[in-house]
Amino acid sequence: MTDMLVIVALAALGALLAGLLAAPAVTLLRRRSVVLSMFAVAALAVVAMAAGTVAVALEMFLSGHDFRVVLIVVAVSGTISLTAALLFGRRISAGSRELAAAALTVGSDAGFAAPADPPTAELAALAAALEETGARLRAAQTRERALDASRRELIAWISHDLRTPLAGLRAMAEALEDGIAPDPGRYHARIRTEAERLSGMVDDLFELSRIQAGSLELAPTRVSVYDLVDDALATARPLARERGVRLVDGGVTPIPVRVDGQGITRVLGNLLVNAIRATPADGTVAVSARRRDDRVVLAVEDGCGGIPEQDLPRVFDAGWRGVQARTPPSGRTAATAATTTTTTTTAASFAPAAGQRRHGDTGAGLGLAIVRGIVEAHAGHASVHNAAAGCRFEITLPAADARPPERTG
Repeated sequence: MTDMLVIVALAALGALLAGLLAAPAVTLLRRRSVVLSMFAVAALAVVAMAAGTVAVALEMFLSGHDFRVVLIVVAVSGTISLTAALLFGRRISAGSRELAAAALTVGSDAGFAAPADPPTAELAALAAALEETGARLRAAQTRERALDASRRELIAWISHDLRTPLAGLRAMAEALEDGIAPDPGRYHARIRTEAERLSGMVDDLFELSRIQAGSLELAPTRVSVYDLVDDALATARPLARERGVRLVDGGVTPIPVRVDGQGITRVLGNLLVNAIRATPADGTVAVSARRRDDRVVLAVEDGCGGIPEQDLPRVFDAGWRGVQARTPPSGRTAATAATTTTTTTTAASFAPAAGQRRHGDTGAGLGLAIVRGIVEAHAGHASVHNAAAGCRFEITLPAADARPPERTG
């Protein structure tokens, strides 16, 4: 028993001394290539094993022949172990280089392509993580390109919408200054109307910027959707009468919701105004509200004739105008009338500004973008689909007794 303890002690001492001597080399090589690191670790194990074996062999007073046999066995086994470590290290190093080269393609047009057979489970997990990251990056790039295109369109449309009334205002002001306006009072009224329209466009831009910046402030209170719909209808009725459109009750249930009353009233008002403008005379616009599980769905259905399927995903984009739903009675704009007055020194009476109204066009194509922003700020969802005679816009909000959504991140 004592001999066994001595053998164990000698083997442990020899391995410990060898390990202490080789440890600095392993530490120095830890930031080098995988091949060198694996070779150093294998060398440490081989040297420790050889040192312990030799120490025990010397203590056992083996014959010269037996001692040489032990040394040969140690040398051969150590050499084979180091060679295997070197080969495996080179294979892992090659897999690492392939993965590093593939990682450079993350974010490229071609996309990330993982190596076919990663040599280790860790490299396979890293390749899978890079592939998922590449997919998320491609999705983010797609969204960014769409937002950039939408932003460019919005700037172009707003520039056009601002330039036209400003040109009219300038022409009317010049006509008034030159004293050639046949009806100054009417010109003054028209200038006021155009100024109010420009002010509304600026207000919409400011509201949209607050929504996109995440600084929209809400004051949620418990209110019945019946009251919200009633307030929105009261605001929209004058426009409906002017356009010859009937507002009908599609079934409004007095369901309680906890929302910012002013914000949701504006949402419904924007939807109603767009629906009325898109619906031909003698058409109908229906408003409904019902409960669906723990959500409340408010819907506005018009008679615009429908929106092309390829345009439906863009209806709520800022600045989107879409296709013409219908053309109201044509008439010369204030800019045209005033310019004609300036150039001919006479002016016929001009009709109120009119143009091709489309879904999403509330001056600068911001109305439905504001709708989506306010609804999503309430943890809701806005959607649109074609119905029998036109389009059905729906906003989905949490019911007052529904559990608030859990925050993540």
